[in-house]
Amino acid sequence: MFEQYTHVLFVVLSLIAMVLIQQLIATVAHRKQSEYIPGVVSAELDHFSFVFRSNRTFLNSLENVPVFILSVIIAIMVGVTPQHLLNVTIVFFIARLVHMVLFYAIATNKNPSPRSYFYMIGLFAQLYLIGLVYTYF
Repeated sequence: MFEQYTHVLFVVLSLIAMVLIQQLIATVAHRKQSEYIPGVVSAELDHFSFVFRSNRTFLNSLENVPVFILSVIIAIMVGVTPQHLLNVTIVFFIARLVHMVLFYAIATNKNPSPRSYFYMIGLFAQLYLIGLVYTYF
């Protein structure tokens, strides 16, 4: 049954790997500080600190990726066409990847920042997928 969703599952696995890489980057950045408390990011840090940005990137993914993955699982269970699901999954993955890169690269407290647009693309992909799943009920 899942053979038809092989490519979708590969993209989902890549998404999980990306979150793990974000966790590793945030951990290394945090540990490189001269003074730090394990597990605590200083409240005085802002977007001009890579420690802050790497931590926020990881936490943002923890807020968004699990919901998307659950939506993909439900989409598979209700029989959303593999190609349609693959397209949505690729859009979400690319949006999250660009969001991550921009979060690491751009130090700005300006809102919206360029990464905000890719966050929104990912959010709209998520909303589209939820709507798509509802059409199968």
